[in-house]
Amino acid sequence: MSDKVDIYQEVENYFRKQQLLYGNEIIINRPLVQKVESQADVSQPVAGQQVKAVKKNKSGPLYDFYYNINTCKKCSLGDTRTHFVFGAGNPKADLMFIGEAPGKDEDLQGIPFVGRAGQLLTLMLKSIQLDRQDVFIANVLKCRPPNNRDPLQEEIDKCEPYLMKQIEIINPRLIVTLGRFASASLLRTKLALGKLREDMHDYNGVPLVVSYHPAALLRNPQLKKSAWEDLKKIRTFLKD
Repeated sequence: MSDKVDIYQEVENYFRKQQLLYGNEIIINRPLVQKVESQADVSQPVAGQQVKAVKKNKSGPLYDFYYNINTCKKCSLGDTRTHFVFGAGNPKADLMFIGEAPGKDEDLQGIPFVGRAGQLLTLMLKSIQLDRQDVFIANVLKCRPPNNRDPLQEEIDKCEPYLMKQIEIINPRLIVTLGRFASASLLRTKLALGKLREDMHDYNGVPLVVSYHPAALLRNPQLKKSAWEDLKKIRTFLKD
């Protein structure tokens, strides 16, 4: 078979991505004839591409920090985890995403956001011309809570200093918290996520934007319009 691109496959892939990002509404912000990745890239965009920053950059303060904490047993999650999920991406990123805690897939692979929600996050980044290797992705907790339950306050208290140190080392221009729990934990608030999205916040001197967790967008596609507004806000901030 020749190397000629199957235009029908490209169109199908494009609209699959559009549906995943925005639901059943069509949003076109680039020429339709632009090359679209293969179906394999849509279904598995993370596993073959994403490399943990600590393995890709085996020197420097971020790697040294990982090496110092990756055997942590300060709380009981250290006894039940499969992998310590430190975070992944660019150790000098301008943009840092923070979620709640590793899930099952993340615990098994040791990399944040590798399940369906992670695939959606990858597509969301592409919609504002970013790749996962351009940003750094981490969680409030480094270990998976059993059965994906909400983190306990004592676990947050033990783990958040690690996150604060990561932020200090990476020194991002902007932090984006994904979901109610991560946002409430970092901002020390009980305000609803919708309310928190209205303002720009501050976390230890770093501007912070609140947005929806990709898993919430998969459960409720109607939220994708609002998530797109958040992405545009992020894109505008980074261009200034």
